[in-house]
Amino acid sequence: MKITLIYDNEAYREGLKADWGFSCLVEVENQPRILFDTGANGKILLENMKKLNIKPEGIDEIFISHSHWDHTGGLPDLLKINPDVTVYSPSSYRPPKAKKIVNIEKAMRIHGSIFSTGELMGIEQSLVVNTDRGLVVIDGCSHPGVGNILRTASQFGRVYALIGGLHGFREFALLNDLGLVCPCHCTQHISEIKRLYPDKYVEGGAGRVIEL
Repeated sequence: MKITLIYDNEAYREGLKADWGFSCLVEVENQPRILFDTGANGKILLENMKKLNIKPEGIDEIFISHSHWDHTGGLPDLLKINPDVTVYSPSSYRPPKAKKIVNIEKAMRIHGSIFSTGELMGIEQSLVVNTDRGLVVIDGCSHPGVGNILRTASQFGRVYALIGGLHGFREFALLNDLGLVCPCHCTQHISEIKRLYPDKYVEGGAGRVIEL
């Protein structure tokens, strides 16, 4: 699988714009291309996508982690270009102007090796992809708690990687058994994670590509 960070607080690749928010493209062989969240600003999202050679009309599905503006702000602009895309959203949020919406409440399989944790604590869902190395968990802000997310995801297998925002996260021991962690967006303690886990830490930022 391939994960391309499109929108993040920092820019990993020169020429891309950093902004408060998060979005990434998830590509799994023989599965739909999924845009995970849409950042805060549609103009920035689309400009970064263009520089990364990602065509909005080539997105098959959109997965919204939660309703906060910094994860949904780019959705209206993207829907203007790709109005028929299917949007997977937590059950508490109904994306405006989306024609095809799948509201998710409980943990479920979306496609063959792609799952949702379901909406945890009534606020946020995470995307889970089963790979040869184990499960890759992609989250928006981890508002339900990293431990809760990892426990829920583990019903689908052994968690190998965690990628996304880790808001308020300090339970660093939860990362001990993981093989890769890429803290992005709202993570306050990135430097501490990097210090404690140098062998599994992967730097985030718009333009970073992670292949597993």
